[in-house]
Amino acid sequence: MSKTGKIYGINGPVIYLKGDTGFKMSEMVYVGKEKLVGEVISLDKDRTTIQVYEETSGLRPGEIVEATGEAVSVTLAPGILDNIFDGIERPLERIAESAGAFITRGISVDSLDMEKLWDTTITVKPGEVLHGGDVIAEVQETRAIVHRCMVPPELSGTVTFAAQNGKYTIKDHIVTLELEDGTEKELTMMQRWPIRVARPSRSRIPASVPLITGQRILDTMFPIAKGGTAAIPGGFGTGKTMTQHQIAKWSDADIIIYIGCGERGNEMTQVLEEFSQLVDPRSGNPLMDRTTLIANTSNMPVAAREASIYTGLTLAEYYRDMGYDVAIMADSTSRWAEALRELSGRLEEMPAEEGFPAYLASRLSGFYERAGMMHNLNGTDGSVTIIGAVSPQGGDFSEPVTQNTKRFVRCFWGLDKSLAYARHFPAIHWLTSYSEYLIDLGGWYRDHVSPKFVDDRNRFMAILNQENSLMEIVKLIGGDVLPDDQKLTLEIAKVIRLGFLQQNAFHKDDTCVSMEKQFKMMEIILYLYQKSRELVARGMPMSVLKAEHIFERVIAIKYDVPNDNLQMLDLYRQEIDDFYDAVLEKNA
Repeated sequence: MSKTGKIYGINGPVIYLKGDTGFKMSEMVYVGKEKLVGEVISLDKDRTTIQVYEETSGLRPGEIVEATGEAVSVTLAPGILDNIFDGIERPLERIAESAGAFITRGISVDSLDMEKLWDTTITVKPGEVLHGGDVIAEVQETRAIVHRCMVPPELSGTVTFAAQNGKYTIKDHIVTLELEDGTEKELTMMQRWPIRVARPSRSRIPASVPLITGQRILDTMFPIAKGGTAAIPGGFGTGKTMTQHQIAKWSDADIIIYIGCGERGNEMTQVLEEFSQLVDPRSGNPLMDRTTLIANTSNMPVAAREASIYTGLTLAEYYRDMGYDVAIMADSTSRWAEALRELSGRLEEMPAEEGFPAYLASRLSGFYERAGMMHNLNGTDGSVTIIGAVSPQGGDFSEPVTQNTKRFVRCFWGLDKSLAYARHFPAIHWLTSYSEYLIDLGGWYRDHVSPKFVDDRNRFMAILNQENSLMEIVKLIGGDVLPDDQKLTLEIAKVIRLGFLQQNAFHKDDTCVSMEKQFKMMEIILYLYQKSRELVARGMPMSVLKAEHIFERVIAIKYDVPNDNLQMLDLYRQEIDDFYDAVLEKNA
């Protein structure tokens, strides 16, 4: 018999029950006549506190709260991909069919389609001994992804029954396990998992492989590893969402989980419309075939915003357990932190800096620490990469969410509003950003791109740092007084900024660039620098070098060289040699 209690007090999304209800911590409950979904967040002998994931208007003291006996969990089975959920894994399309454009309170729909028949290949036979994580069936979930149905992590035993290959729903019995205590357990394609508990793995693997995004400033200057963590902080209009869109579209992750946490409704609408029309450049199939969207807009209940991050993370860990590389786009963790702050205020907890709860740092660390490259229970390797946008008010990076996030991520892509206002995108500033993965990934770059790759990248950073120092002088006394070698440094830094770091998301050849093209572009820019320095050392003034327009030609490489014809890049080296000879000849 399920335990029940009566509502004693209501404070927005927080409700109180008087007396000892017998509820458990983190247990899911149904609240009131409309059976609103809630979660137990505090217990003592006299009072139970529950946060409700739906609008509480109209609730009254005295209404019944019923326990479910399980924690807030998500359903894991075929059908997750190419789907759009709210913060507690309710499918928005099915809600729209029954309730219209806005989610009505107390609506109850299955997270996944229970009636759809999936063409299923059973991969086990009677007599086999299975352990948690072992694959029992395979389903072609979308054209891009094979879904591997697994034994729940806590179970192990011997197969006594295995169904024939055929069409089954996710709730059909396909395998029977005889557990070690002699009881039998019927397995389906479906399992449930609590969102606040990390799924187990065998071991964590050190970062050694980059997540290739096709964005030059990320892949070359500030790379992130598969299984890594990154933060994208920036003020309004600096391009956080656009940067995450580009990574979601072009990265070499197998699966994308996009979490719109407290975002504006029009932004989420744009995401939904764009993603449904995009074609996956790797397979030619729709991008949604390997994408799941979790939409929790700013007008949805604040408690569900707090849960949406964990819902997306649990879905990602499930696909990681199958051996896939999953990338999570969390947009934005600041709005998630604001939900924590609002709930904490209603619970009358002691506030810390700027009103955020004292446990903000531990919640952020618990979220980012669930990323990683893992050796799974079934012997496969998979990864969860977390890329979280941060929206500091007024673009102030000293506020608590940004500062605490920096403590737990190893990659920091700081967006700069002055770059954004100058239409330099991605507006990631090379002087405030950093990546601690560069050393870890050095071996991969050496083996897969070039032994010179990291050295070239470091030379780029040195030139950009020199430019920053020289610009302080230029601001004070003007650029004309600089010697020609320093003028050359400023000119090459401009080529790097405009021709390499700046990237056009709407240009067919510039929106995504291979590692090979990135390296060759670096080599050409550095070759131009070398040849120009030789000319300056011979006494050639910078005005003569600029008159040949070679710097503009090299900046235009990103547009002029198609991605499928990189041999054209070799012509630029010859063009630089011709420029060198022409300058010498004219000024002989």
